[in-house]
Amino acid sequence: MNKRREFIQKSALGLAGLVTAPAWLEGAPALIKSLNKPNSVINGVQIGCITYSFRSLPDQSAEATLKYVVDSGISAIELMGDPAESFAGMPAPSFNRMRVFQLGGKQRRGEELTEDEKKELTDLQAQSSAYTKEVAAWRANADMKKFEQLRKMYKDAGVSIYAFKPGAFGINNSDVEVAYGMKAAKALGASHVTLEHPSNDEQTLRLGKLGEQHGMSVGYHGHEQETFTFWDTAIAQSPKNGLNLDAGHYIAAGHSDLIPLIEKHQARILSMHTKDRQTPANGKGNVAWGSGDTPIGEMLKLMQKNKYKFPATIELEYQVPQGSDAVKEVQKCLEFCRKALV
Repeated sequence: MNKRREFIQKSALGLAGLVTAPAWLEGAPALIKSLNKPNSVINGVQIGCITYSFRSLPDQSAEATLKYVVDSGISAIELMGDPAESFAGMPAPSFNRMRVFQLGGKQRRGEELTEDEKKELTDLQAQSSAYTKEVAAWRANADMKKFEQLRKMYKDAGVSIYAFKPGAFGINNSDVEVAYGMKAAKALGASHVTLEHPSNDEQTLRLGKLGEQHGMSVGYHGHEQETFTFWDTAIAQSPKNGLNLDAGHYIAAGHSDLIPLIEKHQARILSMHTKDRQTPANGKGNVAWGSGDTPIGEMLKLMQKNKYKFPATIELEYQVPQGSDAVKEVQKCLEFCRKALV
């Protein structure tokens, strides 16, 4: 009985202590809520990640993708379309999309297809065309509440979504599909959508004007076709057009003026893909961070010094070493950023 009485007394004192707790304890719930959540803001610089980095992992669902991001220590992302759209109920393809890509690639390279391969490609292209129409019909009536649910799920885990990259912004996509992509991005909490630069002035003008209409910025990504003036036309066409700069590809294209490019466009850079690539003289390879020619540390220091607000987006493109996985490699990239920003 004595032990029971002692327990009750201590419990009562504990409750009384909470009632009369000092003011600084009022923030305890917020502190508790932030425990075990990622934080990839390093000395004022937001380090993010594109979820394409986890493409080698087996489960590509929204839930699994979130786990990969959190386990990597990343707190803000550019989200690829597939995890979000499948979560929202988009129909899954009933054919092998990778096979279409493989056979189409052979054909584009001028390689001779066998008769069986030609028939297979024709059948797959017909299925792909039908699927494209099915997806367009779904997007026209997609429920934005599902994207809001996904946003909450990610936010509760400590992850914000700053960019969204569905395949809805191509030349062949209707205005309805473009509007869907921008509305979905807004529901996800993103400030901008991203896409490969179409190298078509009419399309960048169209997307910029639709961005103005729907209150969504558009970031154009480039590969080795990037130049110092690559984005000039698009950003002159609309205040909603901006850069989804890829620093690694810019180096692989053979340019030595990456830092001046960032300084020139810093107000219009929406996000910046960050990877280590080699110059053409060194082979153009995608390599482990610190072993290539991209001045990642210098870029991050520039962002820190000038308080640039756009995120540096980790994009894992080098081959994952045997015995490792994409999560572990993104962790290494994040640690590289942490050391560069000390």
